[in-house]
Amino acid sequence: MSTVNGIVICGFGGHARSVADVACSLGIANLIFVDDNAADGETFYGFPVYKNFPEQLPEGWAAFPASGNNATRLSQIAMLEEWHWPVYTIISATATLGINTTVGAGTFIGHHSHVGPNTTIGKGCIMNTGSITEHDCNVGDFTHISIGARIAGKTRIGSHCFIGAGSVVIDGIKVTDKVTLGANGCIVKDIDESGVYVGTPARIIKN
Repeated sequence: MSTVNGIVICGFGGHARSVADVACSLGIANLIFVDDNAADGETFYGFPVYKNFPEQLPEGWAAFPASGNNATRLSQIAMLEEWHWPVYTIISATATLGINTTVGAGTFIGHHSHVGPNTTIGKGCIMNTGSITEHDCNVGDFTHISIGARIAGKTRIGSHCFIGAGSVVIDGIKVTDKVTLGANGCIVKDIDESGVYVGTPARIIKN
């Protein structure tokens, strides 16, 4: 992960503030937020919040898609790529990455998270605080592994999924795209139907 002079953070919701926290912990001293709902003169720990993007990205800066919503992050990255703005990847210094791990552009790996060896994380993902994604896994683009979630080894999680806080996916499982697993749920068999799942073992409640 290369160093930058500053980051334009797309959004100013709760996840954007977590992004800023990790960026500051990495020694990135210049941040600005851009959010349609910004109030005049609004700041966050001294960093300005604007309604509009700058016409040009300052030299040596990058941008980061910081919406907690998977679909919105997709739109943010598409916009940045259209503008040819560099899309940063933010990985906390307290996170651990195994050997031969691949992390896509615009992905956030939060404090005390672990990504095991031979694991591939797609672009625009959120590997949130304290999450564990073990060896030989694959996490699709724009998926959110929430705080404290645990993904056991050799598991495949599709794109645009949300794995809720404290939930578990046991080893060797395949989860299709656009699956939401509620907090503290547990997936114990392959899921091939998109929808919302809850409980232990996880059961579908909405498709």
